[in-house]
Amino acid sequence: MPVSTLLLGFRALCVLLAGTLAIAVRCEQPAAQQAGTSNTTFRNSGPGQENPLTSVPGRMCGVNWVGGDSITAADLEPLRLANVTWLAQTPFGWQNGPNEPVVHMRTTAGKGRYRDWGESDAGLAYTARLARQQGIRTLLKPHIWVRGRGAWPGDINMQSTADWDAWFASYTTFILHYARLAEAQQMEALCLGTELQHATTAAHARQWRGLIRQVRRVYRGQLTYAANWSGEYQQVPFWRELDFVGIQAYFPLTSWPSPPLDTLLRAWQPHVRALAAWQRRVGKPIVFTEVGYKATPDAAARPWEWPERQAGPLPADEATQARCYEAFFRACWPQPWLKGVFIWKWYPGLQASGPARQHADFTPQHKPAERVMRHWYGQ
Repeated sequence: MPVSTLLLGFRALCVLLAGTLAIAVRCEQPAAQQAGTSNTTFRNSGPGQENPLTSVPGRMCGVNWVGGDSITAADLEPLRLANVTWLAQTPFGWQNGPNEPVVHMRTTAGKGRYRDWGESDAGLAYTARLARQQGIRTLLKPHIWVRGRGAWPGDINMQSTADWDAWFASYTTFILHYARLAEAQQMEALCLGTELQHATTAAHARQWRGLIRQVRRVYRGQLTYAANWSGEYQQVPFWRELDFVGIQAYFPLTSWPSPPLDTLLRAWQPHVRALAAWQRRVGKPIVFTEVGYKATPDAAARPWEWPERQAGPLPADEATQARCYEAFFRACWPQPWLKGVFIWKWYPGLQASGPARQHADFTPQHKPAERVMRHWYGQ
């Protein structure tokens, strides 16, 4: 065969591979821009249907949305400009303590209290409808708020079998309420829980599988669970019953203040290798249901830690936050097992001159980190 023919064939192969790689990391095209696509593109119609998460090309390019006292289309326009295609909405249930076997719900905004409207059923539904008009899909992601200083869902742990049975019965009522809401509003995905590490051990596999069966009867969209990065995601016994794995990806990187990019990239490598090896065993795509960094010099040390819980105030360091974003996307975005990301977090209507607290916390808005996110989400 002539050398010229070989060269032409080689060039054609390179073009094909380059196109394949570009498709592999591209975000989902917004639903409103998909020709001939209905609002139910990401919904199952019955057993045996092809999993839409893997059949639709692209990634879930998401943010975790903060519920406000109102919302307009103008509040969602910055998401579209930032190439965001998904948002996660977070209604809360409450427990009076980590050993309390009752989950309390408030599904309407409190009388005379408008600050929680965005977490009410009416606010969640309105936000999802408005987002859909912008071509943005919704992951409904209920959380449990545990009362008590410093408490978090990972502290929930019952003291007896009877208490665990009571807790699962109460929690099932809580989740089924949001499953029905998600179905009624055609929300494309539902998260069954977040960081409930004592409840997701093998000892409770039967209760979770029963809950999943009940949810599947009333909700046809995609199901996930958001497991903590620190050991929990490896122990969850019911991943195969879900559509994708959710991980709260606050992996620590380095204790150095204001670390350089190459240090951050090296620090990601062991986490990437461990995730890749584990994902091959579980056989489900991974979505980082939360990942984020504060705009502080220590952003890479304990990424899960809120600024106000630190020993003292730290100076704003937006450059470090942006480098953490860049390192994350460079290390993780090309990985074939990663099917999506939800950045923590996004305030509707946040102005560039907003409160200093919000500009020191996790949001990338009006900071260099937002440009990094927009660039990678727009690949």
